[in-house]
Amino acid sequence: MKVARFQKIPNGENETMIPVLTSKKASELPVSEVASILQADLQNGLNKCEVSHRRAFHGWNEFDISEDEPLWKKYISQFKNPLIMLLLASAVISVLMHQFDDAVSITVAILIVVTVAFVQEYRSEKSLEELSKLVPPECHCVREGKLEHTLARDLVPGDTVCLSVGDRVPADLRLFEAVDLSIDESSLTGETTPCSKVTAPQPAATNGALASRSNIAFMGTLVRCGKAKGVVIGTGENSEFGEVFKMMQAEEAPKTPLQKSMDLLGKQLSFYSFGIIGIIMLVGWLLGKDILEMFTISVSLAVAAIPEGLPIVVTVTLALGVMRMVKKRAIVKKLPIVETLGCCNVICSDKTGTLTKNEMTVTHIFTSDGLHAEVTGVGYNQFGEVIVDGDVVHGFYNPAVSRIVEAGCVCNDAVIRNNTLMGKPTEGALIALAMKMGLDGLQQDYIRKTEYPFSSEQKWMAVKCVHRTQQDRPEICFMKGAYEQVIKYCTTYQSKGQTLTLTQQQRDVYQQEKARMGSAGLRVLALASGPELGQLTFLGLVGIIDPPRTGVKEAVTTLIASGVSIKMITGDSQETAIAIASRLGLYSKTSQSVSGEEIDAMDVQQLSQIVPKVAVFYRASPRHKMKIIKSLQKNGSVVAMTGDGVNDAVALKAADIGVAMGQTGTDVCKEAADMILVDDDFQTIMSAIEEGKGIYNNIKNFVRFQLSTSIAALTLISLATLMNFPNPLNAMQILWINIIMDGPPAQSLGVEPVDKDVIRKPPRNWKDSILTKNLILKILVSSIIIVCGTLFVFWRELRDNVITPRDTTMTFTCFVFFDMFNALSSRSQTKSVFEIGLCSNKMFCYAVLGSIMGQLLVIYFPPLQKVFQTESLSILGLALGEEWTTAG
Repeated sequence: MKVARFQKIPNGENETMIPVLTSKKASELPVSEVASILQADLQNGLNKCEVSHRRAFHGWNEFDISEDEPLWKKYISQFKNPLIMLLLASAVISVLMHQFDDAVSITVAILIVVTVAFVQEYRSEKSLEELSKLVPPECHCVREGKLEHTLARDLVPGDTVCLSVGDRVPADLRLFEAVDLSIDESSLTGETTPCSKVTAPQPAATNGALASRSNIAFMGTLVRCGKAKGVVIGTGENSEFGEVFKMMQAEEAPKTPLQKSMDLLGKQLSFYSFGIIGIIMLVGWLLGKDILEMFTISVSLAVAAIPEGLPIVVTVTLALGVMRMVKKRAIVKKLPIVETLGCCNVICSDKTGTLTKNEMTVTHIFTSDGLHAEVTGVGYNQFGEVIVDGDVVHGFYNPAVSRIVEAGCVCNDAVIRNNTLMGKPTEGALIALAMKMGLDGLQQDYIRKTEYPFSSEQKWMAVKCVHRTQQDRPEICFMKGAYEQVIKYCTTYQSKGQTLTLTQQQRDVYQQEKARMGSAGLRVLALASGPELGQLTFLGLVGIIDPPRTGVKEAVTTLIASGVSIKMITGDSQETAIAIASRLGLYSKTSQSVSGEEIDAMDVQQLSQIVPKVAVFYRASPRHKMKIIKSLQKNGSVVAMTGDGVNDAVALKAADIGVAMGQTGTDVCKEAADMILVDDDFQTIMSAIEEGKGIYNNIKNFVRFQLSTSIAALTLISLATLMNFPNPLNAMQILWINIIMDGPPAQSLGVEPVDKDVIRKPPRNWKDSILTKNLILKILVSSIIIVCGTLFVFWRELRDNVITPRDTTMTFTCFVFFDMFNALSSRSQTKSVFEIGLCSNKMFCYAVLGSIMGQLLVIYFPPLQKVFQTESLSILGLALGEEWTTAG
């Protein structure tokens, strides 16, 4: 195997070598040699010019494997439909029997039907393609010495990429720095246990399998723990994930429950339709009607009566609804979730960032010797002051305050650059506090030796460092985290420059202060420092405010009023959690709150008995979410659960609707979720539920329209045959009705604007079929009105006992106009067309106008008159048809 593949690329006068390195070879080589082959600068990254030059050769870091079938092939495949083939057979028979007019008419009608079906299917595919582009992967890479947040597709070989917990690896990387790094490679190797990663080169004999290459991070895998830096060795097709991705793409997405039920409904209707059509043919033949005419009419009736467009219209409506949701800042990854949204009756929401703004600002400091300091200013910048007893404190002026600020600044992974935070909001608040005191440079004064990363289970983070100027001195440990956890590691406290033994009395003082700050709605962090974990000196507390998002209280009130229960899950203390929940209208006198420890002590059965009354889960971690979901689902609830961390992924998969955060959410989380909130805002969940209910209603509307038209066409021909009338509609006219039924008017019902009252309606029972008794009744009533009205016009025209083209034209036009009114009444199940607004759905207006124009062309345009065997009607005749339609 070659070490690298070099290719020459002309670049002006120079010719530059562009290298590509395999993961097997890269794992065997020292990092310095890999960097040399890739001509990469590990610390400063590539410059913009070099990136563009490499991309010109390697292309974008993405897979372009969709070998689309040509459009003409897709169009031809429409003719494979058995019913279309039968119609073609009847056209051929007409030619053989020298009935050329009929043959031309049938062929033109087939072309129109096939074109409508092709356009529908093409729209459906394009809509689904758009969905796949909604969540582009992102990454952090170093270029020209600066850390940049960029799209993963921009990467080229030689780029330096930084990985942290929850990231999806954006390309194949040769790692050169790794701290406590473990990566979930199950998507690539099938191995469920995360792999620990190192940076040392590996002997060739031990790196045969992908899973054994422990210094390579593979594209598409997920960082479960730790952080790292690596140099890109393979992108897109040249990554190990390329082949796997091709196999994944070949897998077809499963159909949604609604699509399956529509398929089943279509099959059942097809079965009944074929039965009725068979009877019509038999009766017609026994009554001595022309067998070819009966065959052509029967096949046309099959095309019209069988709603083959139903599953396609469902897909298009779902996909268009999802695209509308994007405008409301919610990305739905899986189509079935649109249906589930309308059934959701419990939302479990994280507090931070979803119910609150996640713009953390330190507002209060309490030192271990009892000093209170107020902090002014908001946002991630240096604007603001720290005030103790009316005096502004800066630098090391007040040692008790500056020690707290130093610990918060050093035990920190966040960076604020140009007033923009890169990192966690809580850590950003501590850096902003240090900036206000002019102490943010302390972060660079220490060299980090060991790191104990924060986890939602332990609720603390610690680092061991040495000062740059005193590297011969012992290491110092800084810790920050939840007060209950940090205090366990403390044996002493600071008081006026002295280190005193931590007594129970002193602990009680801190506990009271923590409770006081918490009940004011502040998030409380404790800070400590010392030579070792377990021998730390308690430094004090900081209170961080995270104000509720605007509009959340109103959204909570609306949802609760509509029968959706909302539960807040937070790692904060009970006082803070209840203070925020009460402010948002989530917590009342009858509500209960439960801690993470209490959840641990209960089994799912016990929790399911009390969970309906619980509004707040405090000091809870992601592992508790799983138990909360199971207990709610045991009670028959349909649960939406929000999450943003790596450990939330399992809970998001278990929930009926997993909701990930778009801004703070990790890639692991977004992968597991069904829906992503682009702006992390709770209000967006309400908008998504509203849209989900609206989409479901729209699907019901066009199901009503399609089935009522279908049943009306079948009944009309059946009655005419049984009563030994001449056929009121010929084959071409029946096909034209099918085009209207499956075409623009039906499609436009799918984009009916969402009724604003829909959010106030209670959640739908997920077991309910789309065809409720009420809907079936409406379908039957609409069908009866169309049939009675059309038959009456036909009977009126037939009084001379001679069937003429004018008679069928009047009957045909009457049916079409009845159907347009049927479409108009199908726009809402609960409101009249005047309540929802005649022109509120512009697409529908255009579709109906288009259909009427088409109908007029069929009646008055000579070439179409021949195809559809129609005759020009006088204005009076047309008005008479209209009159009967309106009366119906």
